[in-house]
Amino acid sequence: MDSQAYENAKRVKDKYTSELMSYPNVTGVGVGHKIKAGKEQSYICIRVYVTKKLVESKLKVKDILPVSIEEVQVDVIESGEFIAL
Repeated sequence: MDSQAYENAKRVKDKYTSELMSYPNVTGVGVGHKIKAGKEQSYICIRVYVTKKLVESKLKVKDILPVSIEEVQVDVIESGEFIAL
């Protein structure tokens, strides 16, 4: 893992977590490798976990998550709801 890319993504994630958590359907925010077609990619991104992933056409413009933030890719991952045990 590229530690510089990870640290940069973590810094950006920490800066924008509150804003990202304010979007409807968002349940969590983290940092990790991007997942595409079920396979982990080689680059680090900000992971935004949502209850249900929706197509953009079903969302209001203000509810569409950014594709990237400060040049760090954003990956939207459907996770369902988190339940504290």
